[in-house]
Amino acid sequence: MNWIEILSISQLDDIISKSHTNPQLILKHSTRCSISHMAKGRLDRAEQPANTEFYYLDLIAHRDISNAIAEKFSVHHESPQILLIKNGECTYEETHGGIRMEEIEEQLAQ
Repeated sequence: MNWIEILSISQLDDIISKSHTNPQLILKHSTRCSISHMAKGRLDRAEQPANTEFYYLDLIAHRDISNAIAEKFSVHHESPQILLIKNGECTYEETHGGIRMEEIEEQLAQ
């Protein structure tokens, strides 16, 4: 998995811009949560779908960015949480044990 780390709020505008060409996926990950580690590990072991960039946010270190994501994409904050961004909008979000590459791939195919 080729994770792109989110380190600034300004990256969200880049993600939105890129999402008009290719889907973008954001993983909000808590480095203190075993369920979050399990979900990230499951994604790490899967093959990354072509033409989709995967972003990683350490929300313990960057709670401000996590809050900005929740506000910008109109989603309730969860951890772990994935958000699929297409055409500037969050078209799919999932949390905890529901984070699975098979489901992400189904959403990408829509």
